[in-house]
Amino acid sequence: MALNNTDLIKIKLSHKDFSYEIENVCRIFFPNWKISFVEFDDFIDEKVNFISINVDNLKNNAIIISVSANINDKKDNKTETILKRQASEKDIELKVCVLVFKILSEITITKPKWGVLTGVRPIKLFHALSVHNGIEYSMDYFKNELLVSDEKVNLARNIEANQNKFLKSPDKKSFSLYISIPFCPSRCAYCSFVSQSVEKSIKLIPEYLKLLEKELIYTAKIIKELNLKLESVYIGGGTPTVLEPYQLKTLIDIVITNFDMLSCKEFTIEAGRPDTITKEKLKVLKNSFPNIRVSINPQTFNDNVLKIIGRRHTSQDTVRAFEMARTVGISNINMDLIAGLPGDNFISFCNTIQKILEIEPESITLHTLSVKRASNIFETGNDIYKNNKEIDKMLNFAYGSFPKFNYNPYYLYRQSKMLGNTENTGWAKKGFEGIYNIYIMEEIHSIIACGAGAVTKLKKPMENKIERIFNFKFSYEYINRFDEIIKRKGTVRNFYEEFQ
Repeated sequence: MALNNTDLIKIKLSHKDFSYEIENVCRIFFPNWKISFVEFDDFIDEKVNFISINVDNLKNNAIIISVSANINDKKDNKTETILKRQASEKDIELKVCVLVFKILSEITITKPKWGVLTGVRPIKLFHALSVHNGIEYSMDYFKNELLVSDEKVNLARNIEANQNKFLKSPDKKSFSLYISIPFCPSRCAYCSFVSQSVEKSIKLIPEYLKLLEKELIYTAKIIKELNLKLESVYIGGGTPTVLEPYQLKTLIDIVITNFDMLSCKEFTIEAGRPDTITKEKLKVLKNSFPNIRVSINPQTFNDNVLKIIGRRHTSQDTVRAFEMARTVGISNINMDLIAGLPGDNFISFCNTIQKILEIEPESITLHTLSVKRASNIFETGNDIYKNNKEIDKMLNFAYGSFPKFNYNPYYLYRQSKMLGNTENTGWAKKGFEGIYNIYIMEEIHSIIACGAGAVTKLKKPMENKIERIFNFKFSYEYINRFDEIIKRKGTVRNFYEEFQ
């Protein structure tokens, strides 16, 4: 079905509380269409794309759900009756979503493999169902109630099994530390993060680091008072290796000096852009934390694609950076790839997979392109979604290749507007799983975050509730309103005092 920027779907919904999930299901099929809700009694011209959903409470203790749709002159309708006493509001909402999904599948002649699942964390749901009802129940629920394909059900089962040793209830005082360095050499076409190019923001870096040091020291003081237990550290961005070697050393020294590292199982830093990596910086990383986990991210080994997405390095630069890291003794390297980049195709993507398997890092994170509104690539409109048909082939090739080299899937998350409505997956050799990735995606414990754009997520022990503390997004805001950030950080103390 052709997609145009003018495409619009109007939705008539008798039960407004279901609007959020209904819109998410529609976006599975029409990620870049305009979707608007109108009053249920409004007249809609038959020439307009529309979906009409009526949830009718009958007097005989039954609920009848009726869904009809007309999309590009293709019509369909479905009806289902359920008993009130057997259905909660969430059950009814799911039934509505399933009917909408089935109708849109038939109209578009597609069957998205994650079914009606639209959340970021499907493995978290799969695990929760398994804990309470068993693995077979989880698989059956995913397949028959959520309409997830056998392929994705099995992927979820494998990942959940590989995560099990990390998913055991941690100490209620355990946490991970995230540190944001929101600067990059340049902005990639697909990027939607709040990061700034060094050319435009280099003057801000010294002041930013000075205040970041203060926030880290203040945070460490609170952590010490509360006797919290540090499990992992992740320095991300942005591209932390845009910093000079002495700046990197100072930053890491502040962490190691002020936080109790005895319980820390993992220290990760993103060195994402090979053009920011030097031997001197790598030595700083290795000497600061001997088992440091470093992420060197090629995204693709296709030089033409690198130019298209605004990267200022070549695939050979990535290889050189990797070899330098090995030379200085770094033995835990992750590499990120993206399926569906503009200019890429199945053949060149396969070449990328084969190249990374020749290099053989300890872990590989395979993303699928997500076309976010804040990214430059969004301006290409719906043309980018023409890649959808090849995405499945790309992922199948990669997923079939990784296990042959002893990589196993260990974490997964999904994003809105992903090509092919697919997923991002982390693959690792045994013993090299990125535990911070598991902790943050499965929401195992609190993530205490410092720096611009950082979001602290405080998890209540034995509860599935998260309280968030937001830092200001932009580095100039972080600098100009730093006192407010320090004040907000005090919320961490208030949160944990309840559990003392």
